[in-house]
Parts: sequence; structure tokens; C-alpha cells
Amino acid sequence: MRPISVVVLTVSDSVSQGLAEDVSGPTIQNIINAQVASKFACNELECVPDDVSKIRSVVGKWAGQDDIDWIITTGGTGFGARDLTPEAVKPLLDREASGLVHLLLSASLKHTPLAALSRPIAGTIGKTLVVTLPGSVKAVKENMEALLNAGLAEHAVELIRGGAVSSRHRQSPYPMITMEEAMRLIETNVVRLEAETRPVDYKLRGHVLAADVSASHDVPRLPSTSVDGYAVRSTDPPGVYKVFTSQTHSISQVVPPGSVYRVNTGGPIPVGSDAVLMVEDTRLVSIYDETNSDLDGEEKEIEVLVQVPGKENIRLPGTDVRVGDFVLQKGDIIKSGGGELGTLAFVGKKEVEVYRKPVVALLSTGNELVDLQNPTPGPTSDWGGIFDTNRPSLHAALEGMGYQVIDLAIDHHMCSIQSHVAAIRRGLESADILLTTGGTSMGPTDLLKPVIERHFNGTIHFGRVSMKPGKPTTFATIPFENTTKPAFALPGNPASALVAFYLFVVPALRLLGGWKERLAQLPRVRVTLQTEMYLDPRTEFHRVVISPGTTGLIASSTGGQRSSRVASLSGANGLAIIPPRTDLSPSKLDKGSEVDAVVIGEINIS
Repeated sequence: MRPISVVVLTVSDSVSQGLAEDVSGPTIQNIINAQVASKFACNELECVPDDVSKIRSVVGKWAGQDDIDWIITTGGTGFGARDLTPEAVKPLLDREASGLVHLLLSASLKHTPLAALSRPIAGTIGKTLVVTLPGSVKAVKENMEALLNAGLAEHAVELIRGGAVSSRHRQSPYPMITMEEAMRLIETNVVRLEAETRPVDYKLRGHVLAADVSASHDVPRLPSTSVDGYAVRSTDPPGVYKVFTSQTHSISQVVPPGSVYRVNTGGPIPVGSDAVLMVEDTRLVSIYDETNSDLDGEEKEIEVLVQVPGKENIRLPGTDVRVGDFVLQKGDIIKSGGGELGTLAFVGKKEVEVYRKPVVALLSTGNELVDLQNPTPGPTSDWGGIFDTNRPSLHAALEGMGYQVIDLAIDHHMCSIQSHVAAIRRGLESADILLTTGGTSMGPTDLLKPVIERHFNGTIHFGRVSMKPGKPTTFATIPFENTTKPAFALPGNPASALVAFYLFVVPALRLLGGWKERLAQLPRVRVTLQTEMYLDPRTEFHRVVISPGTTGLIASSTGGQRSSRVASLSGANGLAIIPPRTDLSPSKLDKGSEVDAVVIGEINIS
């Protein structure tokens, strides 16, 4: 969307005659051009004398140009005999803006009572905003600060451009792109987060290693046993032997002749022993009968029933892992199954370098929404509203995947740019990625995209995807505090929001967290349809239950697929990918047709 085009007219006899330098006009121009480049552009500055016809001629000319959004005049608004700007401009106005006049006077009255002698006017001519300011540089700065504060001027221009229902876009300004194109844009613009050092504990699950992990010592460090039993000499014949344990003998000393040393799986064996006899190859002979001793009831003697060869049931140092061996590689995912975490603990790693997992800010928008746990309708929901489904659903999905969620609640003030700006800023300050629902379609209050572009200098990478459901899914990146943060605006319809979440947001979260690009998307499997499915001009992601069949996986529809019907995802563990209808394709896929499906949940065997 193009920047707001601003022009400035200096009204001054002395400046127009070359007797004085124009200071106020360039000041306004500099203030405008100091804003974010994508918001405003002020490339034209003129000067006329304090003459009603000349002032009116320039303002009228500019107002008749389609590419000018905002006319600012400076000078000629006071009580002097030649201060004629209000008289020149007021007859041109279609609508006066008394609120802006009050704002301008209030801003200057905070600094000097002399501001009461100013006679500003403001209003619209066609689709152009017109504001008259004093000629004082000090007053100009005060007034421009008030006009630009909280996006006031931008919002005014937006409304003038066509903020009403009757004049809003009838066609989206964003081109329709394919799923493949959308994923390429996400992969290109999502930047992996920085690495950090974290302790090796259960909280490490879901992280991705940022460096190779090698063993710092041999595992095992010492000769150890692979079974429960007794450390013996391989030369010891069958017979009765005294039993030593860690309580009664040090492993650094040789076990006396005629004795054995009891060991448990994984434990070290004492010096001088070269084999381990399994418990099953022994018989208990006697136990200690010493009431006041720790040995009471412990084995005292056993009978060794067989002679074992050297190295029997012995794990030698380094037989599992040698010092310097790589046990995990950079890019490996610490899965919740425990294998990777166990490996790190096995080689004694207390902490490792991993990529930081993204924190997600979650926001619902809509003046019709009601919080389920705090059912206070929005300001315009006199009919009772509808419960916010998206926030709890997405929150559960995100935390189930191990992501921290910052709940930004519901933004009820759909028509308020200031409210949108404040909510987005909270999300950017507290999280690595912003996830919103609602405000992405063609409604008059769907302001999210222009707010991202104009107030945060963000880039909308796509705003429509050829998919069903989820067409208005939006992906943007927003510069914020020396970094760039991704933002997704998902459709407000619950099924659409969840489908778009699994297809787009999950891969983005994984890329942020350091997952390899080839692993970022959820896995796909081949399934056989159990019902016929009609084709749509867009690729459809039909919610299904995937289960084992006699010859492979089968997919059963969850019923009605309307985008607002979140129940279509209840029990679904897959999204069957139904190709788009073309002039050459059939109108439907018959039962028994094979398609790919995105796996979004566990596939039960039974």
C-alpha cells in the first residue's frame, strides 16, 4: 500500500517576496519525512502570499489530484489583518473536523496562552485531509507532534481513503499464491534464533542442538559388569566362596582368595577380577545373623556352580563410547522420547548449546468475541457475542508442542488503530513471533495488515493463499529492536485458523528453533479415501481420521468441512490434501482414491 502523500503550503507575504526565509514549511516537511519511509512521503513544498485567491488556488489544485492525501498549510491563521488562511480554505471544505481543531489548540495551549489567538481549521476536500497550522516553528512542532501521535493522522487518512463499509476494497490488494509459494516465502524470511547454553534436564526436550556433542571420557570409564552377579577370577573353580560388597570392600583393592564381590548391572568390578558370574549360576549358602549390624540378613557365603572364562559379562573401558566420539550432531532434535536426553546424560554432559525455542504471543481480535472464562462481550456485541474459540485451541496446541505462550487476550476494539498498535507492540516486546486470529479478510474493521505496514514498517509477504480453508492467511515480518520478527494473522473462522496453524505456523516455529528446513513441515503419508470428495478450485485440506487399513493407511472424513466448524478437527489426526479442480480434472475423487495427508496427530493402531 502506497505511503500517505503530504504536501505543504507556506502562506507568507514576506517569504513569497524573498524578504524572509521559509522556516516553518521545511520544518513540517522534515518532520513528515523523518517518519517511517513506508508511512509518509512529502516531496512538494510551495509558498504563496497572504492572498485568499492564491491560497485557494493552490489548495484546490492539490485537492483535485488523486495522489495527494494530506494538505498542510502554515501561516496566516492568527488575528492579523493579513491572516486570511481560514477564510481562504474554509469554503473549500466538504466536511469540517472540529475534533482536529480542538486537538491543535489544546496542544499549543499546554505551552502558551497565546495559542488562544490562533484560528486553525481542519476538514476534508473530497478524499484529501486539510489542516491549517500557525506560522511559528514552535507551534508547528507542537501541532505536528499531536497530529502524528498514536497514528492519528494515518487513521484519519485511512478513513478518508475508504474506511467505511461502502467504500472498502471489494477485491483484496494481495495476490493469490499457491501453498508452495507461501512456504518458500516463510522459509526465506524466517531467521533462526540465537543459540544459548541450557542444562541437560527434561526441559531440554524440543530444542535443537547448536553444536556437535562429543564424549569427554570413555564410557564406561572402568571395567564394569553387564549383568547382576559376582565378580570373580576366571581361574576360580566351583565351590563355596565368601561374599564381599561395596560396604565391606573397596574396588581399588584385590578381592582376597576364596572370595567373590557382588555387583549390579553397570557397576565397576574390583581390581584383580576378570569375569562376572551370573546370579543364576550360584546357590546361597549362608547369611549374616548380626542383629545390630548393617550386614544383618546380607549374603555371607554362596556356592559357585560353574567356572566362567575371562572377560565373561565384562564391559571394558570405552566399549560403549570412546573419548572424543561424536554422540549427537549439530541440528539433532532433543525429542520427548528420551533417547537424545539419555545419551547426553550417558556421556556426562551437564549442559549443551541449543537454539532458543521461540516464545509465541497469541492475540484474538474481534468486537464480537467473548472470553469463555470471563464472559464480558465486546463494546458492540449487544447481541451477546460468540465465545473465542481460537485462542484456547491454539494455546493448547502450542503448549502441547512445548512452546511458551504469552496470552494477549482479546482486542475488542476492531475500529481502533491505536488499540491494534498497542496490542501488536505488546506482542513484539514479549515474544519472538506474533500469532493473531481475525482481522484478515475484507471487513471494514480488518485493519491488521495496514497497521503492520504503516505503524511498524512491516512487510506483508503474502495475504491470500489458494487453499481451503484458510485463504486470507497472512504472513509478515516486522522490524523490532535490531531484529525482525515474524507475524501470522490467521483467519477468524476456527477450522481455518487451526488448519493454517498446522500448515504455516508450525513450520515457522520449527525454523525459528533451528530445525532443518527439510524437517520443518509436518510429515505426510499416503492414504486411501473412505468417502468421495468433491474438488474445489483451491487445494482443500479435508479434516480426516487416519487409521490402518488392510493394505495401508485409510482416511475417513470428520464430516462437514465448513471453515467455522471447529468440530471438524475434533478427533482429526490428518489433513487430506484434495487437489484443485481444473478444466481437465474430474469434479470429484471417488472412494478408494489415494491422496497425500498431513499428519497432525497420533495414528492409533487399533
